Amino acid sequence: MSLIIPMVIFMQQRLAEAGDPDEARAMQAYMKTEQPFYGVKAPERRAIFKQAREHTQVRNFTDYRRLVLWLWSGENREEQYLAMDVAEHYKVFRTLEAFEIYEEMLLGASHWDTVDKIASTLIGPLVQEHRELESKLLAWRKSDNMWLRRASLLVHLKHKADTNVPLLTETILMLADEKEFFIRKAIGWVLREYSKTEPDFVSQFVSAHADRLSSLSRNEALKILPVNIV
Repeated sequence: MSLIIPMVIFMQQRLAEAGDPDEARAMQAYMKTEQPFYGVKAPERRAIFKQAREHTQVRNFTDYRRLVLWLWSGENREEQYLAMDVAEHYKVFRTLEAFEIYEEMLLGASHWDTVDKIASTLIGPLVQEHRELESKLLAWRKSDNMWLRRASLLVHLKHKADTNVPLLTETILMLADEKEFFIRKAIGWVLREYSKTEPDFVSQFVSAHADRLSSLSRNEALKILPVNIV
């Protein structure tokens, strides 16, 4: 019998025991969501996951998939956070086969706290290694779902010297006219991260497209660049 369901139940029980109703209400208000929280902060949540790993092994990809998606389907937000913790932790299973898991999570994500980690930490490395997945980014950037459009930017966030610059800049310019704060912020964020690798390029790109980029995007993009470069 699979031990994955008992592992999920174990973590849910520990979350319930560690929960703080006042903290839960504060978390819910901060994230502006109706989804309930247990009121368990990240260090406690990670300790619970560590306890679960001590008595249950995730032996194969099927176990990995079940564990991630069962947690992701949980009622409370911390279960989704645990799903992302689990997905990131078992590096051996973060293969091309796992993309469908991460995409399912992304399609169900409803705010930056989940979208950003899925896009940059889980999906980003797969796209970096398997460039055929960039076709997904082409679809996401045209989606009616604003979070998918944000994801099409943030997938590039940690690519550094491996960044597909033509794709990234094309996507930025496609989305540059949007009024949505989360898109403008993401444009600036991904450019700021790339400026750690190619500061001159980012400075020149922002200057060349200053009329297209919002002040928020420009300010974020140039935040860490030396004055003499800007």
